[in-house]
Amino acid sequence: MIVPAAEYRAVAQDNAAALVQQHTELVRRIAHHLATRLPASVEIDDLVQAGMLGLIEASRGFDASQGASFETYASIRIRGAMIDEIRRGDWVPRSVHRGARSAAAAIHRVEQRTGRAAQAQEVADEMALPLAEYLKLVENAARGHVLSLDAQAEDAGEMPAVRDGGPSPQQRLERSEFAAMLESEIHRLPERERLVLSLYYEQELNLREIGAVLGVSESRVCQIHGQAMVRLRGRLEPFRGIDADLDDE
Repeated sequence: MIVPAAEYRAVAQDNAAALVQQHTELVRRIAHHLATRLPASVEIDDLVQAGMLGLIEASRGFDASQGASFETYASIRIRGAMIDEIRRGDWVPRSVHRGARSAAAAIHRVEQRTGRAAQAQEVADEMALPLAEYLKLVENAARGHVLSLDAQAEDAGEMPAVRDGGPSPQQRLERSEFAAMLESEIHRLPERERLVLSLYYEQELNLREIGAVLGVSESRVCQIHGQAMVRLRGRLEPFRGIDADLDDE
């Protein structure tokens, strides 16, 4: 029996509405997770509002036959919508991106010279900064890198396929190379930096919770996270073009 078009649309709309209602808490969870890396001026409600639009779009475009769960698919769309909102608002000062870029270059020079992971004091010396000022710089970088590293992950992941109907063979190759390089460089991070990234991205703990696990302050966790971010930035130099627009003065 052929289902009339109007009836089919009504059923689809009901299903989409149910998905939105069931996953509103997911939007708030992602918003709070992102907010821990952003300046205090960023309003949670703004992120939630943008995320809800992403959730609605996800509910309308979800295709269960593709194999991914709705929560996984929606998380990508919600996060992408929030990041787009952050970019439009220009929440992160350009000085943060310039500082992160300088720190990444300094880490790269030290590691090229020594053949091992650079220590914070070594990088501070390389940049001719007091250690406290360098640690503040990487802490700011951790809060600002939501724009650049997430943009890289987005370009290496599934969002372009969702928006554009499928990546080109060249895009697939670049994403595959990026993913392999990123995984390799994460494994080469110092143990504590690897642990912080794992707890934050895989276990989805916030900075305060990670601090409780490690027995350090939330600020110190942010510094460790920022150090890992700028270290990866320096090591992933071939992929810098992905977010170069955010770094231009």
